[in-house]
Amino acid sequence: MQSIGDCICFTLFLLITPKEEPKLYDVLIIGCGIVGAAAAWELSRYRLRTIVLEEKNDVAAGTTKANSAILHAGYDPPPGTLMARLNVEGSRMAEALCAALDVPYRKTGSLVLAFSREERALLEELLRRGERNCVPGLELLDREALSRREPGVSPQALCALYAPTAAIVSPWEYALALAETAVRNGTELRLNSGVTALEPLPQGGWRVTAGSAAYESRFVLNAAGVQGERIHGLAAPASFHIRPSRGQYYLLDKSQGNQVSHVVFQCPGPKGKGVLVAPTVHGNLLVGPNAEEISDGEDTAVTAAGLEQVAAMAARSVPGISLRECIRSFAGVRAQAERFDGVDDFIIQEAAPGFFDLAGIKSPGLTAAPAAARYAAGLLREAGLSLEEKPDFISSRRRIRFKDLSMEERNALIRQDPSYGRVICRCETVTEGEILAALRGPIPPCSIDGVKRRCGAGLGRCQGGFCGPRVLELLARERGIPPEQVLQEQEGSVVLAGGRI
Repeated sequence: MQSIGDCICFTLFLLITPKEEPKLYDVLIIGCGIVGAAAAWELSRYRLRTIVLEEKNDVAAGTTKANSAILHAGYDPPPGTLMARLNVEGSRMAEALCAALDVPYRKTGSLVLAFSREERALLEELLRRGERNCVPGLELLDREALSRREPGVSPQALCALYAPTAAIVSPWEYALALAETAVRNGTELRLNSGVTALEPLPQGGWRVTAGSAAYESRFVLNAAGVQGERIHGLAAPASFHIRPSRGQYYLLDKSQGNQVSHVVFQCPGPKGKGVLVAPTVHGNLLVGPNAEEISDGEDTAVTAAGLEQVAAMAARSVPGISLRECIRSFAGVRAQAERFDGVDDFIIQEAAPGFFDLAGIKSPGLTAAPAAARYAAGLLREAGLSLEEKPDFISSRRRIRFKDLSMEERNALIRQDPSYGRVICRCETVTEGEILAALRGPIPPCSIDGVKRRCGAGLGRCQGGFCGPRVLELLARERGIPPEQVLQEQEGSVVLAGGRI
C-alpha cells in the first residue's frame, strides 16, 4: 500500500516532468496509395524529415490495388490542364522508374475503337488533343490496319486510335516499390493511422492527430484519395466534392491472356474511359470497369448487375473472350472530384498555409503520380521548403522472382538459401524464400493479401486455395502471433476461428 508521501512525490513528478513534445517533421503526407507513395519517394531524395500516415494496415490498399493497371498515353485530358501535362510526363517517367525499382512494366500500346461515324469524329478529336498534349506516335487506323494490328477485336469496329506509348504495370507493386524506397531513404511510415484532426500551429505548420498519436509538421500533403474531401475539410473551407465511383472487373485466367496484345478501349464518355480489355503484366486478361456512383467510398462490393454490364460492353470490343475463365471478380473505388470552380482537372494546390491538396487524382492518376509528386515538390519549394539533394540517395531496388531465373541461377540461389527450393504457390511458382523476403522487407505485410501483393503468392488460378494455409503459417511464425490472429486483408478479416466446432 502506498504512503501519502509516495503519492505526493508521484504527483509532484507528474507536475514537474516536462511533457514530451511531438517530433517536428518537414513534410507529413496523408495517404499511401500511388500518389502518396510517389510523393514520399520524390521527397526522400532530399534532406528532409518526412512521415507518411496511412489509415489502412498496408500501403496501396485502396484504389491503387483495384484499378485498370494502365499507364495512359495522354490523348484524353483536355489540353492545357494539369491532368494533361502530368499524364504525359508521368508516362515518360514510368519506364525508367519501373526498371530502376524492379516493377513489372510492359509497353503494349493502346487502341480506342470507334463503331460509328460519330465515334470516328470523337477519335479525330482525341487525336488532335493528343497532338496538342505532345503525345508521340498517335495514329488513326482504318479497319484493315486495325485488323492486322489486333485480330481479336470486333469486326464491327470501323477504325481505332493507336497510341504506342501506352503501357501496363502492376499498380500495387509500383506503389509498394516507391514507398519501400522512400523508407529505405529515411522516410517514416505509420500504418493504421487514420487522421482525425488538423490544427494550425502558432509558429506555422500543422499539428496532425491520428488516433492517440499527434505529429507536428511544417507542411502537410493531402493524398488521401476518396477521403481527400474529408481531410481537406479539417484544414480549409470546402472547394471540391469527392463523388466515389465504383468500377467492377473480371480477372481472367492466363489461358485468356493472349486474346489481345494491346489495351483495347471503347470511346470515352462522361463517366470515364469505359470498359477495357487488356493483358496484364502477370499474363492474365483484365476486363472492366463499369462506373457507378456510390455514397460510401469504402464500398467495394461486386454485384451481378455490374458484372453483367461489364460483360456486355466487353463483348462489343472483343467478342472472343470467355468469361468462364474468370478466376476473380473485384471492384475498386475512384475519387471523382467535382471542383466548385467547374474546372475538370486534378486538384494540386495550397489550400491553406502549409497545407497542400493532391486530390481528385482520378484516371490517369496512376500514370501521372510520379510527375504529380515532382510538381508538388516544386510547390513546396516555392512555399519555402529547402530541397537539398542527398548524395547517398538509394535510387534502385531489386526483388528475386524465382520463376524468372535460369536453372543455373535457381540452383545457385537454393544452395545459398534452401528456402528458395520450397515452392509454396504452385500456380505462380512462388517460393518460401520469396515470401520470407517480403515478410522481412522494409514494409512487411501483416495479411495474406499483403503477401500476395508483394510476391504473387495466391495471384494464380486457384487464388490461394493451395498456398493460403502455408502463407498463413509463415505469417504467424514471422510475426510471432497465433494463427487465429492472421488477417486475410484489413482488420476483422481473420481466416481462422478459435475453439471447437
